[in-house]
Amino acid sequence: MSIYQVSVFVENKKGRLADIAKVLADNNINIRALSIADTTNFGILRLIVDDPQKAEAALKANNFTVSLTHVIAIEIPDVAGGLLQALEVLNSENISIEYMYAFIDSTEGKAAVVMRVEDRKAAADLLDKHGFKTIEG
Repeated sequence: MSIYQVSVFVENKKGRLADIAKVLADNNINIRALSIADTTNFGILRLIVDDPQKAEAALKANNFTVSLTHVIAIEIPDVAGGLLQALEVLNSENISIEYMYAFIDSTEGKAAVVMRVEDRKAAADLLDKHGFKTIEG
């Protein structure tokens, strides 16, 4: 029903993203999706990786501020309006999305959307009921 997202506090300094990528690469952790939200002085890097607990430990061991967050991820049709279909389902039950990001799925004709919502179970159950496949992590 949900997957872990790795969130990393990143100072806006040259090379910081490369430092994070190196820690993950050195620990054989594959990045599957990412998003970054930034301000003038810092950013929050959100990652979906193949081993979130290992990523958290490796990044903490290298002095990064890291947290794990439960999010849901669903497959949507990779067509115009594919995202709209999922959003309309959530909107029909007044489920608000805190944030979201998307990536192309390895399954042909599918994309994936990662979202943070207040009630993950209700959102996942509703989306499942309407034919959206939840991606497990």
